Amino acid sequence: MKILLVGNPNVGKSVVFSRLTGVHVLSSNYPGSTVSYTNGFMKLGGEQVEITDVPGTYTLDPTCEAEKVAREMLGHGDLIIDVVDATNLERNLYLTLQLLERNTPMVVALNVWDDARHHGIDIDLEKLEAALGVPVVPTVAVSGEGMKQLVEALPRAAVPSHPARSSAERWMAVGEIVGRVQQVSHRHHTWKERLADATLRPVSGALIAAAVLAGIFIGVRLASEGLIARVMDPLFDGLWAPVVLRVSRLLGGGGLLHDIVVGDVAGETVHFVESFGLLTSGLYVPIAMVFPYILSFYLALGLLEDSGYLPRLAVMLDTLMHRLGLHGYAIIPTMLGFGCNVPGVMATRVLESRRERFIAATLISIAVPCASLQAMIFGLVGQRGGRYVLLVYAVLFLVWMGLGFVLRRLVRGFTPELLIEIPPYRLPSPRAIVQKLWARVRGFFVEAIPLVLGAVLVINLLYSFGLFDAIADFCAPVVTTVLGLPRESVAALAVGFLRKDVALGMLAPLDLTAGQLVVGSVVLAMFFPCIATFIVLLREIGLRGLAKSTGIMLAATLVTGGILNLLLD
Repeated sequence: MKILLVGNPNVGKSVVFSRLTGVHVLSSNYPGSTVSYTNGFMKLGGEQVEITDVPGTYTLDPTCEAEKVAREMLGHGDLIIDVVDATNLERNLYLTLQLLERNTPMVVALNVWDDARHHGIDIDLEKLEAALGVPVVPTVAVSGEGMKQLVEALPRAAVPSHPARSSAERWMAVGEIVGRVQQVSHRHHTWKERLADATLRPVSGALIAAAVLAGIFIGVRLASEGLIARVMDPLFDGLWAPVVLRVSRLLGGGGLLHDIVVGDVAGETVHFVESFGLLTSGLYVPIAMVFPYILSFYLALGLLEDSGYLPRLAVMLDTLMHRLGLHGYAIIPTMLGFGCNVPGVMATRVLESRRERFIAATLISIAVPCASLQAMIFGLVGQRGGRYVLLVYAVLFLVWMGLGFVLRRLVRGFTPELLIEIPPYRLPSPRAIVQKLWARVRGFFVEAIPLVLGAVLVINLLYSFGLFDAIADFCAPVVTTVLGLPRESVAALAVGFLRKDVALGMLAPLDLTAGQLVVGSVVLAMFFPCIATFIVLLREIGLRGLAKSTGIMLAATLVTGGILNLLLD
């Protein structure tokens, strides 16, 4: 199917085209002329359809080359989307009536609908549809409002039955239609309308988005760390540690079964992270370390969704994210990854296509450091100077952007354009927030905890057979030559598979230079994600996807670490 996007100049037609097609566009000159037009693609149901942005024209009676090309192109389309400026209905409807006379399936996009409301222009959509005989959908292309409804209306495109008219007859019909469907009155903007406008303007919207993202990041981190320090750690140390010690004694304090069930327990103290047993790390990591981030972030996410801001945030960032093969909603799992990569990867399921989920999950696991690793970066690298901390973050950001550009071109598939409804701002319902939070938290416990427990079991068995030691010895030459790190750092990199912050802490006694610390921090952030993230990656993108993601991880880590080693040596 070929869809033609037609309308007067300066009605927002190109913005509608960008909303429908994203970055999947190709500009060309019309044969035999210098007039350019743009082709793109979008998904309509399960089919990929072509959209052509026809040169803007006021009439199908050509007065210039562009209007002549526009008329010729109308003979090559299966369906027409007529973009009409809702603030100037009388001028636009002349072309609309000419299009209706061609007896081609058509839908009218009544664009700039927000400005029409703000100017007190009230258009009766039912009467306008009845007068034209085709679906009419109000849209705000700059914000994405109405674009989802426009796409949903395309299968209902009607073939109008309008007789051919003279120019004078058309203008009389335009005046009659406008008189019936439009009323103009004076009104003042409400504060909600002013806020809605501000959140979607390029400058004010970007500032608001930056403030919201910073607030989410700081709030989630403080709330999660507070839950861990004041609730989870006391519960595990006071209530669960005695149970673990009793089980340890019952199992004789050693042996393979003891190591799998309890892990490395020394004396009367249980180090839940380092012990790495089913009853220690297997429960502590998902419940005490990851769950607080899940709880606080999904609470913030629910507030953003139900207040009406989340769709606006996604729209603001949609252009940037499309350059990475994603759309605006991918910012949510990315931000969640800064707290903990596990819920970040799990949240990629909000994305529509397998391609998007793979790219987003890979970028999160490679270039988004979790909160615990960030704390160590600030604590350890920050001792050498703030510029080195900034350097670590700058490198990870460049990796995130650069790798996204590469994956967008290499990973096959289609990234649908962001077609979402932009709701009005409203106060969230506490009951709805709690219900949504419970559903998401329950899903985490059902899916993530069994996976982490299974991974701990497998890793313990691999350790008992000495496989990890063999891998460390094999990797030592690469670590010392390519990355410029001492041989002793191999152990830290291996531990990074279990816990990133502990691994970075193991670099502290090695008397590394500031440059080596930067290399070590970047490599640990990009290298294999922690075991919990690794297992969730397997769950979300499958074994094949995990193998590809792991290969990308290794290549990106070695290239980035090698370049940093050369630059900072």
